Amino acid sequence: MSATDDVEAAVAAAFREEWGQVVATLIRVTGDWDLAEECAQDAFAQALDRWRRDGVPRRPGAWLTTTARNRALDVLRRRAVGAARLREAAVLARDEGPYDPEYDRDDSGVQDDRLRLIFTCCHPALPVEARVALTLRTLAGLTTPEIARAFLVPEATMAQRLVRAKRKIRNAGIPYRVPPAHLLPERTTGVLGVVYLLFNEGYAATSGTELVRTDLCAEAVRLARLLARLMPDEPETLGLLALLLLHDARRHTRVDAAGDLVTLEDQDRTAWDRAEIDEGTALVETALRRGRPGPYQIQAAIAACHAGAATAADTDWADIAALYGALLRFVPSAVVRLNRAVAVGMAEGPDAGLALVAELERDGDLDDYHLLPATRADLLRRDGRTTEAAEAYERALELVENDTERKFLEKRLAECRSAGGRSSVG
Repeated sequence: MSATDDVEAAVAAAFREEWGQVVATLIRVTGDWDLAEECAQDAFAQALDRWRRDGVPRRPGAWLTTTARNRALDVLRRRAVGAARLREAAVLARDEGPYDPEYDRDDSGVQDDRLRLIFTCCHPALPVEARVALTLRTLAGLTTPEIARAFLVPEATMAQRLVRAKRKIRNAGIPYRVPPAHLLPERTTGVLGVVYLLFNEGYAATSGTELVRTDLCAEAVRLARLLARLMPDEPETLGLLALLLLHDARRHTRVDAAGDLVTLEDQDRTAWDRAEIDEGTALVETALRRGRPGPYQIQAAIAACHAGAATAADTDWADIAALYGALLRFVPSAVVRLNRAVAVGMAEGPDAGLALVAELERDGDLDDYHLLPATRADLLRRDGRTTEAAEAYERALELVENDTERKFLEKRLAECRSAGGRSSVG
């Protein structure tokens, strides 16, 4: 690998690890969301040139934050036509050293800029979809197309949603802080949704060459732990942390040494992280004993069923199908219905699952979602109907965005084509 490649890799790694902190710190200091993103982007662009010349700094995050802050100071000075702008520039100029969490506590006692950013984004004045989308953009650095795919909406729609959310925060003067304890419940749903989608994007990236983005998974788990400490009596916060831990426990087995996807039934269960599984299982049991079930607790219970099965054949698919039925009462979405179709197909046979998939196809809500034809293909393959399965895999390949998933689907398609097989009967 050349020196240029080394620097590009270092900048890419720094983006994954530091983007959220850099932007969150700049928003705290400047109060200007667009300026924070613009200056952060400029700092990463500068890093490509400066690090080639001077070498990668020992603390990339500190270098990037200082560079972005200096850029913001220059911009504010140029804009400083009134007393308010001059005060902003003066505050930014004083904040020259590394960020000290003790310097800027709010009345919640929470010191983490990224957690503050989530709660700011999740103010009840904003629509729920905008809360989640804005935080994924500013905290995780996801692009607008990535967020649009996560929400299954057009890119233009998501772009407008982000612009409106930032304008609302600016015009309404929404404060950058974790609210006091008595206001936490009204923010909980949006905040948990942010962390959940952040982990999902890391666990199964919507696009790119990698299936798993470990940095996003780690950040989501870290934030879930903070939320569990902040709201220990809220069972859904415990359920979310349990869910993330139970999935994270098998993250390393989802791809093989060659980078190819490994399905759940083929994963090496001895390589799963037993400490995370034990912690996640204990957390979901504690949460459910509170007697206030919710969607994250139910999903964690589903994940615990998988984690507790010694082999794929030991999986209690009937129990999982029942849990998905319970989840539908909280989250009546097409994606949950699709997951239930998989579980029913495994518990009762492919035909039962295919009947549920057919209902989803008729509804049309998942027409652009590659996992709908991929699920149909898998159930047909299990039923020996490989000709039909091949057709469904071809449709899934037209929709898939992630390179690792694409490679897996191409492998399945080749297997079905080589096997031939019987067609369905009228």
